[in-house]
Amino acid sequence: MNYRVERQAAYVLHTRPYRDTSALVDLLTLEYGRVSVVSRGLRRPGSKTRGVLQPFVPLQVGWQGRNDLKTLTLAESTGYNGLLKGKALICALYANELLHKLLTVFDPQPKLFVYYQFLISALIDADIEIPLRIFERQLITELGYAVDLTQIEASAIYYYDSEQKLLTSVAVLQERHKSSYFHGHHLLAIANDDYFDTAIRRSAKRFMRMQIDSLLDGKVLNSRDLLQSKKHN
Repeated sequence: MNYRVERQAAYVLHTRPYRDTSALVDLLTLEYGRVSVVSRGLRRPGSKTRGVLQPFVPLQVGWQGRNDLKTLTLAESTGYNGLLKGKALICALYANELLHKLLTVFDPQPKLFVYYQFLISALIDADIEIPLRIFERQLITELGYAVDLTQIEASAIYYYDSEQKLLTSVAVLQERHKSSYFHGHHLLAIANDDYFDTAIRRSAKRFMRMQIDSLLDGKVLNSRDLLQSKKHN
């Protein structure tokens, strides 16, 4: 672990109170992956840092410390978070929750940092479903749990076993496994991030959810509850 890092590109993933006036801040950084830092006095009235350490804002940060929990020494914004609101905001919070819960501290993930940047930018001015599916697939891939789609046949039907993380072609469909079946041509489209067909989007959403739920292993995502409540309002 580096004792001191002067400047590093980062985004805030999660913030929670720590002691009287400080906060624990989880960051996604370009070169160090997820990093946990203590921001001294962040919750003190008039703290300038509080206005900087906001979600979805590109930052330059610095820290020091000898253990896994570092002390923040620098926080500067290098941009702004656009106009994320409504469903786009909930999707961005969902991405933050996934990274916060699934990434290991100090495991460098430079590709994921770039994919996250792309997602946040795309959510501002694009159809949110396509960039979200791309991000989910890349997250699963970079974590090392991508399902092999190279041998998929377009005309076949496949059963996905979420425990074994395997796809198996099937000839006879069973009603009780209905939610685990996928058309081969849908899977090939997913492998190429081709989500312009409505039916493929539905399959991709279901396929990604099954994989992500397996990785979460029972961990709850608050953003999903927010999305459900928004649908019912």
